[in-house]
Amino acid sequence: MGCKVIFDITMREKKNSYLPEFSCGYALPEKFKRKELCLPELGELDVIRHYNKLSNKNFSVDTHFYPLGSCTMKYNPKINDYIAGLENFSALHPLQPIDDVQGILEVLYTFQELLCSLTGMSAFTFQPSSGAQGELTGMLIARKFHELNGRRPSKVIVPDTAHGTNPASAAMAGFDTVIVKSNDNGLVDINSLKDIMDESVAAIMLTNPNTLGLFEKDILKIRELADKAGALMYYDGANFNALMGVTTPRMMGFDIIHLNLHKSFSTPHGCGGPGAGVVGVTEKLKDFLPVPIVVKDSGRYRLNYDMKKSVGKLRAFYGNISVLLRAYTYILRLGGDGVKRVSENAVLNANYIKEKLKDDFKAPYDDICMHEVVFSCINQKEKGITALDIAKRLIDRDIHPPTMYFPLLVKEALMVEPTETESKETLDYFIDIMRKINSEVETNPSIIKNAPVTMPVKRVDEVRAVRDMDFRWHKDGD
Repeated sequence: MGCKVIFDITMREKKNSYLPEFSCGYALPEKFKRKELCLPELGELDVIRHYNKLSNKNFSVDTHFYPLGSCTMKYNPKINDYIAGLENFSALHPLQPIDDVQGILEVLYTFQELLCSLTGMSAFTFQPSSGAQGELTGMLIARKFHELNGRRPSKVIVPDTAHGTNPASAAMAGFDTVIVKSNDNGLVDINSLKDIMDESVAAIMLTNPNTLGLFEKDILKIRELADKAGALMYYDGANFNALMGVTTPRMMGFDIIHLNLHKSFSTPHGCGGPGAGVVGVTEKLKDFLPVPIVVKDSGRYRLNYDMKKSVGKLRAFYGNISVLLRAYTYILRLGGDGVKRVSENAVLNANYIKEKLKDDFKAPYDDICMHEVVFSCINQKEKGITALDIAKRLIDRDIHPPTMYFPLLVKEALMVEPTETESKETLDYFIDIMRKINSEVETNPSIIKNAPVTMPVKRVDEVRAVRDMDFRWHKDGD
């Protein structure tokens, strides 16, 4: 197009500091230039009120109950944000000399020790930007571990209740995925596992508790089968919120784990940028972690790049520091006893909801659940109301919809995770609303089918939205 960008940068002195002045000119073709520019003439107060009104219409953990199953949408304490925003942290640059950043290196080193204590692992990397990238890191470690031991296994086993990222991460690392079925109790079927377990298996990827909210009671038997085949055990830490301070993945026999800091350790989902899916490993695998790793020598901290078995780097620098600081603050504020109470209360809250609602909504696995409970709306579906309809109706009652239609084993599934941060009053409100919606299935089904009816945006025609995707902006009347 021949578009030329010109920067004229000059420096001027002001109070012993140098501030750049930028002027930018664009040589745009005439046909791309606006002929007229219509900007609203508004005062600051009008703008503030406008955006405040918009923000008040948003759903968030700070404003509404957010029982989004398997995502652990817990409250994020504001002290976490305060610590992460301190200038001595937020103004750091990743290329500063090591001597200038001893403070943050000490935090990372100490945080690693805390996570090792909670999980039983021997070392951690903070590089992965998400749980999914953490999974990929773990699978790359498993592949390289086997290769250096003269093996080239081709398969990774995942249960039929697995998060969708599990098979995707295994495939990205070059493995074929083999599905192991669940038994009638919603747990890994040991006999089915025996049938597919052989020396071609590199690893088993498990979430424990699984996505049905159930603890894998045969986890040590699964570990024994993996050992006989020479396979590693990979722990998907998405549901670690049920186990913190109670038991460790290492005690269950896992070799590699990832933890979603935004789920278990109360950092915002994404945090305005990348998240964090830190990865921990046992002693035999620590040399395979991405470089660099923070180590301590003679009272000083440094970055260790001398790891010849390392899988390399997963991203630039050392991880999402602001997210790590929030999680570190969360653990220190709670202490060991507090972290354990988190898990106990999360499990208690989920079982409270299950017991109160199981007569209204089918509980396909009527056993003690862990941090989340899965209901089936199959009985409501027979009367013309789907899980989606019920989720939409919850919006009218200021409750964010739970996860819908997952796990796939449960028809018309609603997965509810109350977390430990919600009060009994909030849980009772949710239970009352769910019962009222169930009554509306009989008395006023049309209001459920048309929900949400109180929101600025009403029910979307999802079929039409998929078939007729028009993303253009239109002026009023066009």
